[in-house]
Amino acid sequence: MKTWQLFEKSLLAAGALTLATACGAPGEEPSADTGWEATLTSEEQGLLAACDPVELGEVAEHACVHAELGPFAPVTAAALNAPVLVDVSLPHTAYNVTLPSTGFCGWGGRVGFIPDESSEFAFLLSRHRGVRIFDAATGAEVARECRYNVPSSVCGDLKTAIVADLEGGAEYYLQFLAIAERNSEFTLVIEETAHDHSEE
Repeated sequence: MKTWQLFEKSLLAAGALTLATACGAPGEEPSADTGWEATLTSEEQGLLAACDPVELGEVAEHACVHAELGPFAPVTAAALNAPVLVDVSLPHTAYNVTLPSTGFCGWGGRVGFIPDESSEFAFLLSRHRGVRIFDAATGAEVARECRYNVPSSVCGDLKTAIVADLEGGAEYYLQFLAIAERNSEFTLVIEETAHDHSEE
């Protein structure tokens, strides 16, 4: 009997270790505003230094108005392996995104985005974990230009901005992942960085 109990404990421990390895360590999604930069990959660390803080600060200020006052649009992202039927292409809109459970490893989903024109776009989120962008036609990941940490003095409702150059009329999939449930619901505001936000 004792041998069987030992076997069961070993099996449970091995299962927990496998799940933790597949999902990533819980420390990848810090809950506090301080120290989150240390959890970023070396590529993301480099992206932090690439942003123009003045330009992105102006974009974040404008996006903050939408994050606080709307218009709001609730969307549930498509599951990672499902067809993407959810669209977030309306400009100057705060999307309240909900990610579906992956069933074994947290939450994850994708939404579609089609820019009206070729330009550089900022994807501003109310969480620190960012977004990956894929060309819907080819499946190739789009290179991110930079990552911006939104200071609380600029906007208390938005935390992170990811910037990428996109082609007008092309469809893109925005992919989001979350290990912690608190990060499976968040606000997304998409702004064209070259746009003059002072006139709005």
